[in-house]
Amino acid sequence: MDKSTFLWGAATAPHQIEGNNVNSDWWAREGQMPGMERSGDAVDSYHRYEEDMRLLADAGLTAYRFGVEWARVEPVPGHFSRAALAHYRRMIDTALGHGLTPVITLHHFTNPRWFAEEGGWLGERAADRFVSYVEQVTGILDDVPYVVTMNEPNMLAMMLTIERQMREHPTDSWQSPTVDNDSRPTLPAPDPEIGAALVKAHHAVRDIVRARTGAAVGWSVANRAFAARAGAEEKRRELEHIWEDLYLEAARGDDFVGVQSYSSQWVGTDGIEPHPPHPDNTLVGTAYRPDALGMAVRHTWDVTGGVPILVTENGIATADDQRRVAYTGEALRHLFAAADDGIDIRGYLHWSALDNYEWGHWKPTFGLIAVDRETFTRTPKPSLAWLGEVARRGRP
Repeated sequence: MDKSTFLWGAATAPHQIEGNNVNSDWWAREGQMPGMERSGDAVDSYHRYEEDMRLLADAGLTAYRFGVEWARVEPVPGHFSRAALAHYRRMIDTALGHGLTPVITLHHFTNPRWFAEEGGWLGERAADRFVSYVEQVTGILDDVPYVVTMNEPNMLAMMLTIERQMREHPTDSWQSPTVDNDSRPTLPAPDPEIGAALVKAHHAVRDIVRARTGAAVGWSVANRAFAARAGAEEKRRELEHIWEDLYLEAARGDDFVGVQSYSSQWVGTDGIEPHPPHPDNTLVGTAYRPDALGMAVRHTWDVTGGVPILVTENGIATADDQRRVAYTGEALRHLFAAADDGIDIRGYLHWSALDNYEWGHWKPTFGLIAVDRETFTRTPKPSLAWLGEVARRGRP
């Protein structure tokens, strides 16, 4: 691990922070079912990104992961907004001006509404549509050293699996893909057919980004950090392939792979065990497991055969900022133990920079910075200053 180039930063997603992403499929979906909240203005980062970046840089962080929103860049098929592209280029310039290394995500769950209507990722033109979009975006990616083609394709495949099930079996209840409800269901496994389509799209744009920008290219994978009960090792391997390894294997030709870890799940002989209610659970219903980051990094390293790792998301949904510091500190100790064992880790990007819209809900707070949703006033939490100090030391 090279301390001089190791990235210390935080991450966000366009739809969760920008506001009024009205041309996206998620905007069309919001508010349609009881319990599903709207993103609305979100936290108005579309206009306030400079302040967000300045707060991160002033605290001592050196990197910021943010996304380009496809629904803004290509509002109708084949028409690309020069104004939207210029906006995201200004964001890159602003990050560089504050001494933040920009890590750019090209697709973070949301699609243009027209793309979803013509069949989405299972449509005949899906990969070609994505290629055309990425070709346009590469024109603004000068000086960007890391590009994430897709955020958590395994989670995206699971979201699309839920969506298809709801069309086939309509229900009045809303299940967020990232927030457990009171019954704590086991989310459906991502459909491998959808996963194969996402792999195809990722591979279709990988060399385009490399050739046109010189950036290191990869995608990020949601790591479940499965742990097997006695006698359930074979079932764990089966589920690991469906949930993660299909996507990690597809990253073997990438320049890096993004690890995104929050918790761990037990696997029994009958499958994934729903996590029971517990006082230590996070605000999204997951177990308090900071050790999951080390498990995820080691599993990713093994499956990819040694592709360099960038932790593109790790954090905890909690209203207690001291708990956030405790969780992150322990997660970092597990991360650096993996680095000490020879795993090539290029950086750590905390999720998230800001309290934001959590895919149907506003209650879960992951941010290093609190935001008043009426005034949009930003208030850095103690955890931001703490992480900045860790960054200055270069080690937890």
